[in-house]
Amino acid sequence: MAHCLVAERRPHHAADVITRFDPTFWTINFPRPMMAAVTTTAPDALRVDCAFYRRDDLAGLIWEAEDRHDHPLLAYDTERDFRACRLSFRWRSGGVRPLDAIHGPVLTIEGRDAAGVARAWYVRLWNYAVGTPGDAVVAIDFADLTGGFDLPTDADPVWAGDVDRLFISLVAPGYDASDAMLNAPAEGWAELSAIRCEGAGSVIGIGDAVLPEHRLRIASGYDDSYHLTPARLLRNVLHLGYRGAIIHYVGMSHYFRLDADMMVTGGVNAPCAAWHRSFAQAAAALGQDVIWSLSYELFDAHCPADWKQRDADGAPALTGWEPPSTLLSPAHAGAMAYLQRIACAFVAIGVEAGLAPRFQVGEPWWWVRADGRPCLYDEAAVALFAPVAIPSVAAPLTAAQCLTLDQAGAVLAGSTAALCAAVAAAHPGCETHLLAYLPTVLDRAAPEAKRMNLPIGWASPAFDVLQLEDYDWVTAGDVASTREGVALASARLGYPAARQDYLAGFVLRPEDKAQWAPIEAAAAAARGRGVRGVHVWALPQVMRDGFVHWDAPGARHGEDGVQDFDDVLFPLALGAEAEVTPEFSTAVVTSAGGRESRNASWAGARTRYDVGPGVRSEADIAALLEFFRARIGPARGFRLRDPFDFAASEVVIGTGDGIARGFVLVKHYGEAGDAPARRITRPVQGSVRVMLDGVETQGFTVEPGGVVMLDEAPAAGVTVRASFAFDVPVRFADDRLSVTRATFLAGAAPAVPLIEVHEA
Repeated sequence: MAHCLVAERRPHHAADVITRFDPTFWTINFPRPMMAAVTTTAPDALRVDCAFYRRDDLAGLIWEAEDRHDHPLLAYDTERDFRACRLSFRWRSGGVRPLDAIHGPVLTIEGRDAAGVARAWYVRLWNYAVGTPGDAVVAIDFADLTGGFDLPTDADPVWAGDVDRLFISLVAPGYDASDAMLNAPAEGWAELSAIRCEGAGSVIGIGDAVLPEHRLRIASGYDDSYHLTPARLLRNVLHLGYRGAIIHYVGMSHYFRLDADMMVTGGVNAPCAAWHRSFAQAAAALGQDVIWSLSYELFDAHCPADWKQRDADGAPALTGWEPPSTLLSPAHAGAMAYLQRIACAFVAIGVEAGLAPRFQVGEPWWWVRADGRPCLYDEAAVALFAPVAIPSVAAPLTAAQCLTLDQAGAVLAGSTAALCAAVAAAHPGCETHLLAYLPTVLDRAAPEAKRMNLPIGWASPAFDVLQLEDYDWVTAGDVASTREGVALASARLGYPAARQDYLAGFVLRPEDKAQWAPIEAAAAAARGRGVRGVHVWALPQVMRDGFVHWDAPGARHGEDGVQDFDDVLFPLALGAEAEVTPEFSTAVVTSAGGRESRNASWAGARTRYDVGPGVRSEADIAALLEFFRARIGPARGFRLRDPFDFAASEVVIGTGDGIARGFVLVKHYGEAGDAPARRITRPVQGSVRVMLDGVETQGFTVEPGGVVMLDEAPAAGVTVRASFAFDVPVRFADDRLSVTRATFLAGAAPAVPLIEVHEA
């Protein structure tokens, strides 16, 4: 498997055109706790659904001049000049202020005037409408457009030559400028149909790359995607080559319906339901499956107090998000009944669209605070299993404390069983999944925590599929913890690899996009374990960072392509006559005055070898020919012991931070702080020695690729050094190998060129 990150669309990338104001590419925005959604209802139509709670709630239906949402290969071109286009559409609405009302729909245009001064214009749609306040045709010529409520009295001519975005406002009938609550929650809608854009500026370019179908699947989340149309999301899924089941996390902050007290109630709110109906229908049309994912996490401000997990002091479990979410208590019957209703509602949406019923319980657990205090002490939990005091799950635990954790685990397992049973009762044959986040449930600092957060009640056949996730380990380069954690979870719960999925990801911040490399490697390792499927978590980050994946040649036939490296040593010893040639790639430009400008294209040298002068006997020739054929010429790499450069002593390979356990082997050339460093990917087995602040340790393993994996993360500031011998990964440079029989029982190979392979 392979990947790259695309920062922007280039001229050689596939492109097409779209009509400006294409319904697929509108977005929606609104203040919380209001909800709104925009969906496409036809190639030339869209619909906005709203749920209003406060008097000043306002939804904005947005068209942006710059595409900030699509994958760079699929984004539309930035076009800020709207003067050469004319927009028209049919407007229909209900439950919102009509076109002719004060605070009725307004087209706000944000940008700069002809002098470059930032400003906004406010265009009352009723001034450009023909029809009734609830059903009219609106026609806007951006070259001849005037803002203001009452024309010509309030006339404010629009200059639409440098626009950032425009949006149409929607408010409830009871709207005013206060933040007071409406008398009752209200729902409204608006439809724009027969959307037309004409004129010289009516067409804009758009990326249209279509990647080959590959073996990775995708995961997504509503909380990060609610503002986009489902059609837009699924266009990215399709074009980026993802197939199979989409894991769709319904989130924790946007799906619920609220009562007058701003507490969750009933089922899914109307905008969310409309969005997911559109999502399910579009996924079914594309032949994609959907696994509906629901967690025990809920937006704290709207969660009933008695539903929350709590620590021994009565403080609620709160996550690190801002504003925070909380965790529902598995012991609270009302909270669990609520989750069952929500799960059934989402799976029903999929079934109605023709999708097979699939449901995932996403990362259910008892919350543990950073200092080790478990949140097992809400009133429902205390009444159900009377937990004893546990100051910290990271401390040594008594038998009674371990029993409490076992009881908590049994309650958690019982709640997930009941949740899946409720969905299966409503939708027979539903495929059930459990997602476990290994760095939390198998925390090395709290080895007994798995009693409550990876309970044996989850053992096969409790679920059809076990899904595992471990991005904290992956992004820290801790492949050893991944290997150990997967093995432990598999052994404890009894799910074979064929009944496991793996979630690879995720990259929280765009500045950390380098983490995609270990995520890609972790996905490949999961495929190597034989898991049922690998899902990239998650689509919004894939789109944001320009992540592109493709399978290696042959992967679609069940292989990862030709094995490109054989971990064997070149069979002949290099003699004194062997040639070793390090090379760089440097562009040198000499000015007319003789001054030079130099640019190094490579960060490090690549070495060429000629081992022909060392071949002397017929036995050498025979061994060389056999080795050359076995490598398929240059197709497969191998190890070579460089007689002039094969060892390093007490090299600094990193500094501890209390978290990282993995450190790559390097060799430095020179004494300066910016001396070139050579990645060592093929250390000689048994040669690696590791020192922590000068004290040798045996508590490490050497992972593939020359990664030292310490048993424990070194404390912050500890210097990590290593001594080792190493081989150079090389390949034959040519497809041909010429040899001769020079004399009786002797042979010669005039030239056997080899070239170094950079593996990292």
